[in-house]
Amino acid sequence: MSIEKVRGYFAALGIEDRILEFDVSSATVELAAAALSCEPARIAKTLSFSQGETAVLIVAAGDVRIDNAKYKARFGMKAKMLSHDEVAARVGHAVGGVCPFALPPEVPVYLDESLRRFTTVYPACGSANSAIELTIPELETFSHAAGWVDVCRAAVSG
Repeated sequence: MSIEKVRGYFAALGIEDRILEFDVSSATVELAAAALSCEPARIAKTLSFSQGETAVLIVAAGDVRIDNAKYKARFGMKAKMLSHDEVAARVGHAVGGVCPFALPPEVPVYLDESLRRFTTVYPACGSANSAIELTIPELETFSHAAGWVDVCRAAVSG
């Protein structure tokens, strides 16, 4: 199970006890925010994109969306999300539990600037009912982030 890989990863860092598991689903930003009783923006959603034969992960605040023009300018290709089947195969975590931890070494993680406005955020931990509260520096370190990007825009409400 994917959460077991993440649990092992965090156990090696001595912070396994910080993983939160819920009796309800946290598979979407809205569900995670409800499970955590926090604002949706503080959910650090991990989005999976195709980069040819490989994948790239973007971790962004829960209240933003990918800006296709910014993504193309940064990565040199159109933003194409992986299909449900491709996500588990390429990233090692199923949709709903995708996180920037315990990944195949060829999958880079980028953190979107939208996260910088928070002291702590809540990324998933490999299952559709888990999360961990991390400071931004912790997220950067524990995700082995390849860098910071600005590829999002505020979501239009309505």
